[in-house]
Amino acid sequence: MIHSTVKSATASKEKDNYRSLSSHIITLHRRLLHSLNLGTRYFDEKTNRWKWQSVNIEVQKNVLRSIAAFLDSISADARATRHTIIVKESAADILGALLWILQCKNEPLLSMASNVAVKLVSILPSPLLQPRLLDLVYCLSSLLSSHQVEVAIPCATALNLVISNLSATSEKAVIEALKETEISICIVRNIKDCGAQKIEYFLEMASLLSTILLRWPSSRFPVCNDVELMKVLANMRTRTDCAIKLVLLKLYTSLALCDSVAQKLIEDGKVFLQMIVQAMGKSNPHDVRIEGFRLAQCLLRSQENCLKVMNLCGEALVDAIICGMRETGPCSKKIENNYGSVLVEACKLAQITRWAGNHHIRFWKQGIDEVLLNLLIENIHDQSSELVLPLEKQISVVKEGLKLNYHVALRSYVWDILGWLTIHCGENSNPCSYTHESELHINLLILCACFTFVDAIQKWCRICQNDADDNFQSEPVSRAVLMMIYSPCNYISSHARFVLSDILKVIGNPCLKNSLHTLDYISSLKSYSSFDKLQLVINLIGLTCLSSLPQYQRCIIESRGIKTVVLLVQRCLSNDIHVERPEVAPHLHTVFHKRSCCWIGKGDWEGSNVLLFYGMWGLAEFLHQCGLLLDNPLEFTREVTNIKTQLVNELHEVCSSTSFSPGVKWYVSYILSYFGFYGFPNEFSKRIGNSLNKEEYADLRLIVANGDSVSVHGVILAVRCPSLLPSEVLSSSKSSKEITDYFVGETVREVRYSSHVDYEALMLLLEYVYLGGLHAAEEEAVKKLKVLAKRCNVKPLLQMLCRQSPKWGTPFPSFNLTSSLDSAGSYFSYEMS
Repeated sequence: MIHSTVKSATASKEKDNYRSLSSHIITLHRRLLHSLNLGTRYFDEKTNRWKWQSVNIEVQKNVLRSIAAFLDSISADARATRHTIIVKESAADILGALLWILQCKNEPLLSMASNVAVKLVSILPSPLLQPRLLDLVYCLSSLLSSHQVEVAIPCATALNLVISNLSATSEKAVIEALKETEISICIVRNIKDCGAQKIEYFLEMASLLSTILLRWPSSRFPVCNDVELMKVLANMRTRTDCAIKLVLLKLYTSLALCDSVAQKLIEDGKVFLQMIVQAMGKSNPHDVRIEGFRLAQCLLRSQENCLKVMNLCGEALVDAIICGMRETGPCSKKIENNYGSVLVEACKLAQITRWAGNHHIRFWKQGIDEVLLNLLIENIHDQSSELVLPLEKQISVVKEGLKLNYHVALRSYVWDILGWLTIHCGENSNPCSYTHESELHINLLILCACFTFVDAIQKWCRICQNDADDNFQSEPVSRAVLMMIYSPCNYISSHARFVLSDILKVIGNPCLKNSLHTLDYISSLKSYSSFDKLQLVINLIGLTCLSSLPQYQRCIIESRGIKTVVLLVQRCLSNDIHVERPEVAPHLHTVFHKRSCCWIGKGDWEGSNVLLFYGMWGLAEFLHQCGLLLDNPLEFTREVTNIKTQLVNELHEVCSSTSFSPGVKWYVSYILSYFGFYGFPNEFSKRIGNSLNKEEYADLRLIVANGDSVSVHGVILAVRCPSLLPSEVLSSSKSSKEITDYFVGETVREVRYSSHVDYEALMLLLEYVYLGGLHAAEEEAVKKLKVLAKRCNVKPLLQMLCRQSPKWGTPFPSFNLTSSLDSAGSYFSYEMS
């Protein structure tokens, strides 16, 4: 009863306070109207609207005071700006009067007016400013160059607020206005000339510039090319003020959204990169740390940039990332804003694990396995204090831990990082050996991923599944399991298959059949929603994962799953279905991703159409598994007999095209090897191939032991397979011209090989050298070619001949003869032994 009375009294007091506040707002509004009535209104035919004006300075001053008081009063009550009619009715008059006063540029009032402008854009909702938004932008821009610091600073602040809160519909018009006023030139000049000005002037100008550069890509490179400006910024980097650190990091981030600028910043060297790494450290405020992580994300968006940075400060960078990922904050299930932001940005930066490199080893050594597990399961240290846990106990820990949805918003990043780490493991590497608890942590991570993956498969193999509440992690975890199963690391691969088999013991076959049915149905649709695309991706990944388990391989073939995937791939190749990864992995949508520029040809290894990539991966694995079925190794080709010719032709086109990603082309080459086509053909090689065994311009004749011979061109062999050339041809030659000069006065030079070189194998190897690929239907011929390719150290061809699965991230072999213009090669034996 007492509690009820207190509550009632509190509510009554709040109502009285609100009435008092509302009464005060009405009083100030009346004063405002009275002040505005001291001026005059006229109709502007150009803009077709009424405008306020007054040339009397005292009237202007009175109006500014009234506006400021009115804005202060409504800012004290958040409800006033949304519900009070007088605010909406007065907005146009307030904005019109302020614009007139600013445009008059009466110096005694400019400081006061510009400060009122800051209040105006801070307090009034953006829609109320919309009718005169461009006028406000033009007006504030013109005052940025004011010699009065007290005017320029608030104008920069107000303009910053306006641009930061722009809607998508008004952004284009505002950017055009900024271009017209040459605002970036003005701001850069202000920053360069601010030496004697107060530090607040630099902060506001630099902050405004970073906001503009974020939305105006074409202005980034010119700003970065201003040598004097970059020197000023470099000098500011030595300051210890946190406010300066923050604004500098934001400015560099906006610049680094341009890849060309990012490369220039990296070329600045170790000092610049150390500044970024230092900003991520615990000694800095959270907002500084966050900006440090964001800047690093912009700089490391490509493998080329990543490798450069890793060579300069890789160890310190990985240490900073791990430190950020360990900061889960003081609360368990909910991430506090500050800690959460640092943690999220650290997880985003940890996705540099997508690129191959030595930094993976550093991540493992620093305990990335423990860090990732700690982000999946709460209090994991208490539950896994023993170094060895029975499988049943591990399963119990994982099931209970995942139910709590601990840090659930971060799981997509966790799965991505885990996938990258496992797919980039070397065959002989053992991540379990880096710390005492690594093996247990990795086992628990695999269990977490497999349980979540099976749950996702069960949900997404239903055609009418519309109630999934965790769509955001379905693709990342499925992808992570796929990467673990096909990891080059034998331990991770075998343990992932073992765990997945155990989890699917009861539900595996029904789940597989439902998945095949769903995939078959959805792949036949004429149009696709985001939901349909996600279902396709999850079921396709699931099918590829299950194909690695012997107990499901026969079911996939008997259910005509291979034909379904082949038809799906064909639809992708004809552009009927295109799925970009951010469509099915929402965590990849970022402001930086949308605002980037100069990012041509910087795609990931798998390419933009991930459905095509997963389809090619799946087909490659189906072919491999069909070959392992002793009773019928040709099941794949029989399954697709009716479309075999068309499919092979389409795959040849993919391999020759420059529009497909390296990953897709690698798997296409792998698939073609099962149809007797080996290598990596392209359009350029087709033209070169026409000269194979032609006498014209031939300067070498290769002769095998039985007397059979073939005419070839020394320059082509020097680049593509130098082991076939005699040592004297290459000993002093440095270019194609020098090779040609070597044969001046000679009609054709002869090169004789030992009896170990088979003529048929030699011709096939030359077909690869000239055309980039070859056709060898007979198994015996392939065996002979393997021997020759191994002796000649033609590794890409040998990989295809041995049908070794593509290694993630490996560049696709190119047919490039430009190296013949430089060094022609090293010494090679004359006699093939």
